[in-house]
Amino acid sequence: MSIILIIQLFNSQGALSNQIDTLFSHNDSIIDLQTLFSAQTYPYIRLKAHYIDSGSFTPAQIDRWHVLFTPLPEAAIDGSNGYTWIPDVDTLHEGEEFKFAVDIKNISKLHMDSLLVSYFIEDNNHVKQPLPYERQDSLRAFQTLRDTITFKTTGFPGLNSLWVEVNPYVNGSLVQTDQLEQYHFNNFLQVPFYVIGDYINPILDVTFDGRHILNGDIVNPKSEIYISLKDDNDFLVMNDISDTTLFGIFLTGPDGVQKRIPFIDGSGNEVLQWQAAESQYKKFKIIYSAYFETDGIYTLLVQGSDRSGNLSGDSQYKISFEVIHESSITKLMNYPNPFSTSTRFVFTLTGSEVPDEFLIQIMTVSGKVVREITEDQLGQIYIGRNITEYAWDGTDEFGDPLANGVYLYRVLSQINGEEIKLRETEADKYFTKEFGKMYIIR
Repeated sequence: MSIILIIQLFNSQGALSNQIDTLFSHNDSIIDLQTLFSAQTYPYIRLKAHYIDSGSFTPAQIDRWHVLFTPLPEAAIDGSNGYTWIPDVDTLHEGEEFKFAVDIKNISKLHMDSLLVSYFIEDNNHVKQPLPYERQDSLRAFQTLRDTITFKTTGFPGLNSLWVEVNPYVNGSLVQTDQLEQYHFNNFLQVPFYVIGDYINPILDVTFDGRHILNGDIVNPKSEIYISLKDDNDFLVMNDISDTTLFGIFLTGPDGVQKRIPFIDGSGNEVLQWQAAESQYKKFKIIYSAYFETDGIYTLLVQGSDRSGNLSGDSQYKISFEVIHESSITKLMNYPNPFSTSTRFVFTLTGSEVPDEFLIQIMTVSGKVVREITEDQLGQIYIGRNITEYAWDGTDEFGDPLANGVYLYRVLSQINGEEIKLRETEADKYFTKEFGKMYIIR
């Protein structure tokens, strides 16, 4: 009669890799298996015994198997105290921050080494998105770890699942965990949640010296271009320098070459200033103090997006404008003409300076001045196209209505004590010398 002990050896992947057959006699034993193989190479074993009695066919029974080994610790997710989920809803808005915590307990009498916990989100496309979380201190016997992880839902629209894996499998293995442990089935937790996606386009606004211009308008060679992007998402307020990467700003000069305008140039100089959006108004602002050196046609192209990747529009903001360095002014016209209740004054100014003297004189056909309108009354004057804020109501210096009929008017304007050069336009044919005509019809 004989007994054959079969020791099957399994690698870290759980595959049978080797086998040892040993013939046992009475009271036989293997004192130390580590003398035969390495636990690092073969972390799992299986013992089998074959009883053979080819004579009387009555194999003896083994009194006992006595296997000496070092036991392993055991960690588990303990849900007896519930888990923390703030805010306490399973539907969130994209960009909203939430916090999560659950008890992880060492339910054995043995201490565990420093504990690795894997947090990740399985997104709407079933793609695993790891969440950063540092390795924790050792988990002593019967101790509990409850740590809070915080993250934002940016980029996770749709149905998602938050996963927790304690002492996770490593290096793509489905067998080898970060440290040896008895069981792994109780190391997982899944919490589903839904994120309402942010699909609303932000609003882009661009002004030159505080005004919206039209395609082809003349602008100041020293314009201050103000760009703002407003995103109404309360959870994705653009308030960080990294948000500057969400903009593309390009300028094409009269030479036809397009160049990107950087926030900081290659020499470290600030080209574009930025201002963080406030939680109340949610406008991210960019200020470009431009100087256009050459006369001609320029094209500005601006595209921005919010933190969710929503563009400011289906097409980029694109505007062409003209720069003229020489100071000049067109003939001033009134609109509407004829008028019954009020009329405004329209003209175009070039250069980089506005007049320091500007006076409109209105007179009868005999040359008597019946009304003078000063620059202070007209309101602010800009380089480029001007339509005055002020509307003349057809009254004289005393506020009395003028009679119906034809009236003459002219403009007296100066910069630094010198007359401004007249810029010729098609409208000049409606003027006799410097005088224009207006008609009051009530």
